[in-house]
Amino acid sequence: MTTVPRPPGVLRPARLGPRDVVRVGAVGLRTRPMRAFLSALGIAIGIAAMVAVVGVSASSRADLDRALAALGTNLLTVAPGNTLTGEKARLPLESESMVRRIAPVREVSAVGLVDDAKVYRTSRIPETDTKGIAAYATRADLRAATGAALHSGTWLNGATASFPATVLGSTAARRLGIGHAGPDVQVLIGRTLFTVVGILDPAPLAPELDSAALVGWPVAQARLGFDGHPTTIYTRSRDASVEQVREVLGATANPEAPNEVEVSRPSDALAARKAAGEAFTGLLLGLGAVALLVGGVGVANTMVISVLERRSEIGLRRSLGATRGQIRTQFLSESLLLSLLGGAGGALLGALVTAVYALYQGWPVEVPAWAVFGGIAATLVIGAVAGLYPAIRASRLSPTEALSAA
Repeated sequence: MTTVPRPPGVLRPARLGPRDVVRVGAVGLRTRPMRAFLSALGIAIGIAAMVAVVGVSASSRADLDRALAALGTNLLTVAPGNTLTGEKARLPLESESMVRRIAPVREVSAVGLVDDAKVYRTSRIPETDTKGIAAYATRADLRAATGAALHSGTWLNGATASFPATVLGSTAARRLGIGHAGPDVQVLIGRTLFTVVGILDPAPLAPELDSAALVGWPVAQARLGFDGHPTTIYTRSRDASVEQVREVLGATANPEAPNEVEVSRPSDALAARKAAGEAFTGLLLGLGAVALLVGGVGVANTMVISVLERRSEIGLRRSLGATRGQIRTQFLSESLLLSLLGGAGGALLGALVTAVYALYQGWPVEVPAWAVFGGIAATLVIGAVAGLYPAIRASRLSPTEALSAA
């Protein structure tokens, strides 16, 4: 195959290098900065929404994973269910000791609800104003089993468990208006004044403790009429044996009526919350994608208007030898630059929103790299699609048509 030589005097069209493509693509952005800013803003809002949603969700999951790692997932609880007649069942008095006999079980503790003992800040509070606070008889090893942490004061011990001393849950302390523990702080439980020796932090794996006033098992029996039946038993097992322990726990705690025992794993509730959060994240990501699509339509609209307004420029460049491919490249690169600016700004804004919100909530800051780079890549795809039609339309204008229309 022979190559036909180019006639003398006919110049080859200049080739555009990468720097030239960026430079000519930025011409439209520099000459119309406000329009470019508003178009990029539409892209930025969509990307910021998507990055922030993913980042906040990832930070929340990281905090939940951190809590589960610290508290453990091997806690099982035993509570009385209902009898066949629909009445509330009771755990046997010896249920704790029987549960301790399960070989993989390492820790056992319990609380018992004191039904007739209401909790008040002083004796002058009306009897109906209980604020939803319950009194529980408590074993001294409860904190080790549940992972509950002290916010203020000390925990019950062998000495204070036999005297009128109490530890308040975080919600109970707030409702009673008590901010710290001390020998001068007292609450009325039943008809006895109890000294508040400690206040707990929120207990994620035992939320029933948050609104409770915890007293020693001996003093509850001696002064509050507690019958000694546990209402919740907490067990810690070896991680590999949790499911096996779960299967036999009900029958062990109440051999005569295992169907009247409810066995639960508190960490399952946290895992369910995590799954619900992921589903909600998917919904918000869909809304962010809609916002991104709207931003892409804005870019396309801007580029079409730009082609109509710059027909004289297109005609002049075509007259000076610019090829159709170079015209297409100019407007396509302008659309890509516009989308890239919006995408980068949106990713930065979304990461900033994530960091501020996570730090406010006390969470670790997690901004997945795939969300940032994926968002920017999505903006480039949208920019390419949005700029394709205007670029093709600009390249099809003939020099005479473009100059005469101008």
